[in-house]
Amino acid sequence: MENEKKIAVIGGGSWATALVKILCNNVSSVNWYMRNEAAVDHILKFRHNPKYLQSVEFDLDKINVSTDLQETIRISDIVIIATPSAFLVKLFEGFSNELIEGKSVFSAVKGIIPEYNAIPARFIHKTFGTPYDNIGIICGPCHAEEVALERLSYLTIASQEDEIAEEMAELLSCRYIKTTVSDDLFGTEISAVLKNVYSIASGICSGLGYGDNFQSVLISNAIQEIENLIDEMSPIHRDVKSSAYLGDLLVTAYSKFSRNRTFGFMIGKGYSVMTAQLEMDMIAEGYYATKSVMKIASKFDVEMPIVEAVNNVLYEKISPVIEMRILSDRLS
Repeated sequence: MENEKKIAVIGGGSWATALVKILCNNVSSVNWYMRNEAAVDHILKFRHNPKYLQSVEFDLDKINVSTDLQETIRISDIVIIATPSAFLVKLFEGFSNELIEGKSVFSAVKGIIPEYNAIPARFIHKTFGTPYDNIGIICGPCHAEEVALERLSYLTIASQEDEIAEEMAELLSCRYIKTTVSDDLFGTEISAVLKNVYSIASGICSGLGYGDNFQSVLISNAIQEIENLIDEMSPIHRDVKSSAYLGDLLVTAYSKFSRNRTFGFMIGKGYSVMTAQLEMDMIAEGYYATKSVMKIASKFDVEMPIVEAVNNVLYEKISPVIEMRILSDRLS
């Protein structure tokens, strides 16, 4: 039986597209906000997103696609934000916060808000006044491209409030999606931010010709850095070897679908940051996260050599060859 709750999905990219596809298995109505009016018109006419996951065909009897953000949220019970983190502040400028009062808000952003060096949960709390108990995160390990292909995938739903996590987990469960719940809202979200930075590092090393032996050491050190930072920021019991942390890191660092790894690979091959961004024509969240993570690590006095190396390549314009050679002597 389909759930009668109305879900809003905010964003027009691959993750938003994948979430709409998944939700249509279990709910009677999905309200989908997209900024691009031409994309909305295309979906209404041809049932496909013109730019992302074009193979997905939508059931328009279940989807209300709109460019009206406030109306999309007003008529919904649950809000899922799946917009790149770099655009969130601008997206919600002038937004009427009373429209979101009392609603559960989930982040599927997987990035950091660069203007505030804040994870999406904190941005949602501060911007809308939403209590943390009404905030959740949807994280992997999962690539939108494999969801489009209906390959078996896993999602972790995290919230401090078990009830809303379990409700969202049920809404997202289907034949090809398995879900688990967690109460580690902050740890899973911080880890989801960090794994993008490490995926850039993995891509840079691959582009430079480092092999699997080195990559295994790089990622082993990366999960240690993740654990060190999230334990300082949110000191609760957690097992970073579980899929929400290590699994999400692995799939992003190694997969051909990882845009952050692809971005790093291009940097390793000699592309400039700007050229790589233009060539990809997609957002690599790790680029924006790197500088913010450096500031957070400094605030909490946590050493993060891999993040530091990526920052030096992306922002200090140090040669990837030199920086990764230095990093290799710091890893163990």
